[in-house]
Amino acid sequence: MKVFSEGKIGALTLKNRWIHSATYEGMAADDGSCTDRVIELNREIAAGGVAANIVSFSFVHDTGRSLKGQIGVHSDAMVPGLAKMAEAIKAEGCRAFIQIAHAGCHAVERFSHAQSMGPSHMVNKKGGEAREMSKGEIDEAIRWFADGARRVKEAGFDGVQLHMAHGYLLCSFFSPYYNHRQDEYGGSVENRARLAVEVVKAVRNEVGPDFPILAKLNSEDGIEGGVTYELAGQHAKILEEAGLDAIELSGGCGADGAKWPSSRGVNPKTVEEEGYFKGASPYFRANCNLPLILVGGYRTVEGGEKMTQSGAADFVSISRPLVREPGLIGRWLAGDTARAKCVSCNLCRDRLFAETVDGLICPFAVKDRA
Repeated sequence: MKVFSEGKIGALTLKNRWIHSATYEGMAADDGSCTDRVIELNREIAAGGVAANIVSFSFVHDTGRSLKGQIGVHSDAMVPGLAKMAEAIKAEGCRAFIQIAHAGCHAVERFSHAQSMGPSHMVNKKGGEAREMSKGEIDEAIRWFADGARRVKEAGFDGVQLHMAHGYLLCSFFSPYYNHRQDEYGGSVENRARLAVEVVKAVRNEVGPDFPILAKLNSEDGIEGGVTYELAGQHAKILEEAGLDAIELSGGCGADGAKWPSSRGVNPKTVEEEGYFKGASPYFRANCNLPLILVGGYRTVEGGEKMTQSGAADFVSISRPLVREPGLIGRWLAGDTARAKCVSCNLCRDRLFAETVDGLICPFAVKDRA
């Protein structure tokens, strides 16, 4: 099956086409450093058969924090813990990536200790009031991402993923819904993509030509006036020209009135229903030649095989199924191809985001182990 065959991202070979999509764990120390718990969780996922584990939702600067227990890449002091994480993942025969992000206008003040900021002034019932960033602050943000990526490489990870989805900082500059600027960072598609392009180039300058740089990119914002499939295709082309190595297409945002946030409470019942963002694939393929990773609602071997065999995607990424069953891919490889046990109930996500649970858990998985 193609989904179990080797694939390449840049010069890096992955043993199959299954990737763990970055999952906020809520298990880091208050300063953002890795704890034994978060390292063990990611080691267990790596041991479960995926070709690559994209760790976490790691903040590049304190002003970009939005959640309790986020991992940080904002300081050189984080590198020793990150190195333990990378070593644990790679020891299981899995490629180690880490996602780095700034929450932008969706940062939360009780964690960031600063007013949230983004491309333009915005009032959001879910996150308060965000202010417009100055040009000097944009320059600082580029440096934060570049320094964060440098630390990721120093820690021994195989690559880095830049978070450009879900309404966070880089995503918000892309989006006409969020970005109403009149300077060189607003207006045209090229101007709205300028910050992301400058971040990719600054990161490349830090990590060198052979270190894979991925992006998690919104295929659609799910809100009127936001990013559409057509715009996402244009964004992908611009990012390819900037020097990116692969793109993971996701969707949704945290703005008032959005159809969905970063994950949906929908349990696909058939193979045809799997792949929330597969509709964006033709727009991507028409504009971009980079390897494409598709996330969203994959629950069967058949679903992943259909995406890769048809050419709709080069890799398939999953998140919640691996919270429920870290060894899912290994189970499938061993011949037990029953669908994933995850039913998209979102108890793992909702309880974690509500801060009622200390760390990422699936209550049903806990019962299984009892």
